[in-house]
Amino acid sequence: MTVEAWAQDEHRVGLKSIVRRVWAPKGTRPLAVVKEKYEWLYVYAFVHPTSGDTHWLLLPTVNSQAMSLALADFAKQVGVGPDKHILLVLDQAGWHTSKEVVIPEGIEFVPLPSHSPELQPAERLWPLTNEPLANRSFASLDELDTVVGERCVTLAAMPDLIRSHTHYHWWPDDA
Repeated sequence: MTVEAWAQDEHRVGLKSIVRRVWAPKGTRPLAVVKEKYEWLYVYAFVHPTSGDTHWLLLPTVNSQAMSLALADFAKQVGVGPDKHILLVLDQAGWHTSKEVVIPEGIEFVPLPSHSPELQPAERLWPLTNEPLANRSFASLDELDTVVGERCVTLAAMPDLIRSHTHYHWWPDDA
């Protein structure tokens, strides 16, 4: 039987712009369009720090039902079953610890201590996912969904980059 250690987290992105500093020629001031529109999309990320493999989902909310859906899709995609088990490291968000969450057979939750995002490898993915969103304005959630989805596909094809951001020296090897 194979046992793999994965990490999971969610990240909120939305129509409210992410503003960052940028280089500009001396004497000029770059402009960034900013929207103060509070509509959100949630990126669910599953990462295998040892290999850099990722599994991404974009969902409209975070709750027990959405988490159950994400877990079922993840289990199906990575082939969880009698011959492959997953230890899933995650934080103690309410929708992770709820009795309503349906955990597929073969996945075992490993909760991190409260208030310890520095221990969560998946937290290190968010600057990478935000890169194409910085200093941009989106007219709709559909447009944002397209850009974030394309970024997730791009990141999934870059396991070395993912591993360099998420594989902590203390992370366990797979059994």
